[in-house]
Amino acid sequence: MAKIKTAYVCTECGADYSKWQGQCGACQTWNTIKEVRGGGNAGSGASSGSRGARFEGFAGSLSSVQSLDSVSLNEDTRISSGIQELDRVLGGGLVAGSAVLMGGHPGAGKSTLLLQAVCHLAGRVPALYVTGEESLQQVALRAKRLGLPTSELKMLSETSVERIIQIAEEEKPRILVIDSIQVMHVSDTESAPGSVSQVRESAAYLTRFAKQTGTILFLVGHVTKDGSLAGPKVLEHMIDCSILLEGSSDSRYRTLRGIKNRFGAVNELGVFAMLEQGLKEVKNPSAIFLNRGDEAAPGSVVMVVWEGTRPMLVEIQALVDEAQGSYPRRVAVGLDANRLAMLLAVLHRHGGLHCSDQDVFVNVVGGVKVNETSADLALLAAIVSSFRDRSLPQDLVIFGEVGLSGEIRPVPNGQERIYEATKHGFTRALVPKGNMPRKPVHNMTVIPVTKLSDALTALEDL
Repeated sequence: MAKIKTAYVCTECGADYSKWQGQCGACQTWNTIKEVRGGGNAGSGASSGSRGARFEGFAGSLSSVQSLDSVSLNEDTRISSGIQELDRVLGGGLVAGSAVLMGGHPGAGKSTLLLQAVCHLAGRVPALYVTGEESLQQVALRAKRLGLPTSELKMLSETSVERIIQIAEEEKPRILVIDSIQVMHVSDTESAPGSVSQVRESAAYLTRFAKQTGTILFLVGHVTKDGSLAGPKVLEHMIDCSILLEGSSDSRYRTLRGIKNRFGAVNELGVFAMLEQGLKEVKNPSAIFLNRGDEAAPGSVVMVVWEGTRPMLVEIQALVDEAQGSYPRRVAVGLDANRLAMLLAVLHRHGGLHCSDQDVFVNVVGGVKVNETSADLALLAAIVSSFRDRSLPQDLVIFGEVGLSGEIRPVPNGQERIYEATKHGFTRALVPKGNMPRKPVHNMTVIPVTKLSDALTALEDL
């Protein structure tokens, strides 16, 4: 019996080491090196001979060297999933030979969304759904409850990657769903399913099969407590698209965000509503995030953020109150807490507003996570509104980046943001001077500002 060799692999970058150490020398992260046990090369978790044997069944003809100008540029037609919001996040549809990793917290709706998509796709192209966490009866009951067409979809309950590939070679599906990659295993890797080596080897094996056969591969992945995908970081490098389904358990809305996409825009956002009939796409997200009260309230303002390829109107709320303890609290939900602290310092230095003895709470309504800097000016406007207990007009929309010297910087796609606001009935916009439209916008008064002090003066005059 061959001796089982042990290696140590960084879960962030995949670097191999012969012994354990606290910090990875490649990516400089701490406490990310895990023990990997395998039967072959200690550095890879499996011998090159065994890996080559696993690929022998579907590798086909040997690869040959080509000059770049001789490569065919005929692009395959994308296959629509039948769900427009999913197609939007994927860049316009499904690409043959692509590998897509969908992550999300338990109960977010990953399996439900993919089941809805493949049940409708199975009527047009062959599809195989492999479940390793649920029984076939559980999946069938969910499909029946959702009222999905099930006659054309082929199901398989299996966790062995070699067996899945063997069946896939016989069935020849155009779409293959693996639910989930954390429970899959390959036979010549000795570690348990879900370990770094098993996830890495299983994903590499399945991705290689997808590339060689032109199969559209969906991998369902788990996430850790901090919201990042579980498993080695190299898993995200292997696949073509990484999408994340987010949403709290107390909210009916789910957001599908593109983290990585070789075939479309990154940070594209799709919005769904969780109903008894499954996940239903929301084609006008701004409408659901602007469900405001009839009366204006201090600390509330609407901003326009850019998600992927479209603008979205979102309400941001702030609450400023006298600190109850020695250390004032800074709480940001849906925003970067470090950026909140930085903007409060800018507000104090260039706006004359002292919040060091105040608790500051900010929240993006609807559970949306805002990552771009265009929310800076709206955030500060909401804080000033709450601090002074003075409501802002409900027909006002704000966007703009705030610099450390108090300047208001323009943001990309400024005119498109203004036009989107007019569609929802807003008549006033406070924007950076660099985003001032060249031509007057119908039914919209645009107020350009260049400094934070100018913006605060404009808010006082409204």
